[in-house]
Amino acid sequence: MNLVHEGHIATPKGFYADGLHAGLKRMKKDIGLIYSEVPAQTAAVYTQNSFKGAPITVTQDSLASSAETQVLIVNSGNANTCTGKQGLADAYAMRLATAKKINVPEEYVTVASTGVIGVPLNMPLVLDGIAQLDEQLSNGKGFQEAILTTDKTIKDVCITIQLDGQRVTIAGAAKGSGMINPNMATLLGFITTDAAIEGAYLDKLLRQTIEASFNQITIDGDTSTNDMVLVMANGMAGNKPISAHHPEMTLFKEALLYVCTVLSKKVAEDGEGATKLIEVTVNGALHKEEARLIAKTVVGSNLVKAAFFGEDGNWGRIIDAVGYSGVPVNPDTVDISISDVAVLVQSEPVEVDEAAVLSPVLQQKEVSVVIDLHLGTETGTAWGCDLSYDYVKINAAYRT
Repeated sequence: MNLVHEGHIATPKGFYADGLHAGLKRMKKDIGLIYSEVPAQTAAVYTQNSFKGAPITVTQDSLASSAETQVLIVNSGNANTCTGKQGLADAYAMRLATAKKINVPEEYVTVASTGVIGVPLNMPLVLDGIAQLDEQLSNGKGFQEAILTTDKTIKDVCITIQLDGQRVTIAGAAKGSGMINPNMATLLGFITTDAAIEGAYLDKLLRQTIEASFNQITIDGDTSTNDMVLVMANGMAGNKPISAHHPEMTLFKEALLYVCTVLSKKVAEDGEGATKLIEVTVNGALHKEEARLIAKTVVGSNLVKAAFFGEDGNWGRIIDAVGYSGVPVNPDTVDISISDVAVLVQSEPVEVDEAAVLSPVLQQKEVSVVIDLHLGTETGTAWGCDLSYDYVKINAAYRT
């Protein structure tokens, strides 16, 4: 797959974006917009938390009315969750105000929010912010800044491929650094593409892609109330509509997975207080789902995360997590390596000079763990971060 890396969320043909400071947060940008010149096929997945933010209800309503949308309006600093009937009315008011400003049908507008739970939205600020947004700007950086909460950095990716001889661009932006343990979605993730694709197939591809990317990250084991991943495809690249029978379907599928994987890893790397990105790969499983489950169990273990923060190669915590993952394994055939240093072979400890060999690799910003079960041929990968003192400090004072 030949990928050209350039651009931002508004780079795909026909897309625009803007972001500004409306006052929901003290100083930083807090309201953003993505706009497509023409209606775009749209698919989304949402949190499985029983308590869902009001914006999710509104977005689900929009997509139930039409599989096509043109606009996403999003605010940070306030989740608009557990805010009762008024919160739902406020989310619908965001949709209506955006539709009127850009002159599109209400059902062509999707809504997202992120931030503190249980606090009513300051609607005068929100509506004033919507009025100031410019749908004709290519302000990708402004949009990406507007969706952040405790994130230290923006998380974006943009690639270009060739389909049917046409230049097709796929771009993504995400936010998330805490309350990350997705189930069918995660955090806030937005993807734009000028590819032409059948709506039902886009929905299927998104769900498949998320299983191998966003659903394979964990920071703290918490699933947010507002998690959403949404993709818009406006078809302006001019390729033949992608379907299951398109000869270059696999290329687009791989490109979409690449975009989602890059965003997922950036979220994991930017975990609240994180000092290391941890990648866990499980090989030799009987089933892909089992490999993914073990990988996510290991990377989600607080003991594993704390050990890596302390730069302690305690593989006992890794094998322990494999054992309680719920996946049947042969306790006599497991191999484990940490950043290419073998520590367990066929479930037998390997003598390692920790000070000379293991300690240096654990001081790196990225640490990899490879586990081989020697049971089958399937593999799975998950991403997370270490657990530092700063995670507790950040979340102890989240509302202050």
